[in-house]
Amino acid sequence: MKTLKKAVLDHRNGCFLAGCIITGILLALILLGAVWTPYDPTAMSGSEKLMGPSFAHLFGTDNFGRDIFSRVLKGAGVTALVAVGTVVIGAVCGTLIGALTGYFGGAVDELLMRFNDTITAFPSILLALVCVTVFGSGKYQVLLVLGIVFIPSFARIARTAFSSLRDASFVQSARLMGATPARILFVHILPNTLHVLLPAVTIGFNNAVLAEASMSFLGLCGQPPDASLGALLSEAQGMLASAPWYALCSGGVIVGLIFGVGLIGEGLQGGKGERNA
Repeated sequence: MKTLKKAVLDHRNGCFLAGCIITGILLALILLGAVWTPYDPTAMSGSEKLMGPSFAHLFGTDNFGRDIFSRVLKGAGVTALVAVGTVVIGAVCGTLIGALTGYFGGAVDELLMRFNDTITAFPSILLALVCVTVFGSGKYQVLLVLGIVFIPSFARIARTAFSSLRDASFVQSARLMGATPARILFVHILPNTLHVLLPAVTIGFNNAVLAEASMSFLGLCGQPPDASLGALLSEAQGMLASAPWYALCSGGVIVGLIFGVGLIGEGLQGGKGERNA
């Protein structure tokens, strides 16, 4: 039994380490792309159209002679920015709503959760598309809209976690010592919910990457010639036969980012299992 438990924990630690390595490499490339790229991502060259991957152009070139590696670096930066911003808005607002509803209950729970249910009643991507259509396209509009759409999922998770701990012995002791509700919520309870919230953040990040890629594929995030990874996939769709490396490289970055963060989430969930064991 001990050998089996050790093997499971080693697997989880290995997932977390592998996820950190994959995600770290991709984030390093994204940060590099924010300050430097081998070529101007928007520069066209009629003599270098549809060149395959080489030392001069690691990911080849597109039908306008633009360096795909440079465009992927810039596009990954847009996708990561939108995904991180989405998770920050969704996690902060959702955790606050969930903390208040889970701890106080009653009228506060009824009011805030009805707001939560109102947002949940609409399909998330459809709601995001409608909002972007009304307020305009662009990475910051998509970031804000997706952040609002992601609030309910975090609120439900936080509500369950906080409600399960509001009558715990350490919370009752804090009340007897005169701690304010704010201190109880964010100093005593919140740290004990991180084993639930952090894996939810990784799942939310991956969902945000997919949502942003879907919307930019439809042309709703960023304007040409600047583009995110989803827009690059949209461009590559018409060149699958002549330049398959375009779709493979841009799509591979999306898959790698989701896979790396997913492994981190699995490792964090493993940590939860270790504490409960």
